[in-house]
Formats: sequence, C-alpha cells, structure tokens
Amino acid sequence: MTESPLIKRLLWSGLLAGTGALATLVSTRVASMIWMRVFGEEPPE
Repeated sequence: MTESPLIKRLLWSGLLAGTGALATLVSTRVASMIWMRVFGEEPPE
C-alpha cells in the first residue's frame, strides 16, 4: 500500500492538513490568552 506514489502523496497531504489545522487552533488560543492578559478583555472577532 505505501509503495504507491499516489497513496504516499495523499497521506502527505492529509498529514499537512491535519498539522496545519492543529497549529492554527493552538496559535489562535495562545494569541487569545495573550490578548486577554494585556488588555483584560475578549479579543475582537
């Protein structure tokens, strides 16, 4: 199964999408915490 270049490319794309989504969630949460500590209010939407 992992010998197929198409399967490898699909797995790689899925891995990139998953880690990208996770990084976005983490960075949004961290930025929100920093904003709340600095300004003492919810961040703007």
